[in-house]
Amino acid sequence: MPTIVVEVMPKAELLDPAGKAVAGALRREGGHPFSDVRIGKRFELTVDGEVTDAVLEQAQKLAHEMLSNSVIEDVVKVTVA
Repeated sequence: MPTIVVEVMPKAELLDPAGKAVAGALRREGGHPFSDVRIGKRFELTVDGEVTDAVLEQAQKLAHEMLSNSVIEDVVKVTVA
């Protein structure tokens, strides 16, 4: 069965406390090239049947209305896996 993947990230202008905590741990660990971390969410929607344009449109609507909080998050990608 096909899967639609929805990725949601905190808005760039907002603080990401969980990402900051992980970035701090990475700095303490040292020995890597990473300077910042942002933590988001990934949703996998299993589709019964074919992924049509209408199904993708429904997933996009669901992503914006239920899976993300538009005040603090952006839907960055809705793709078929």
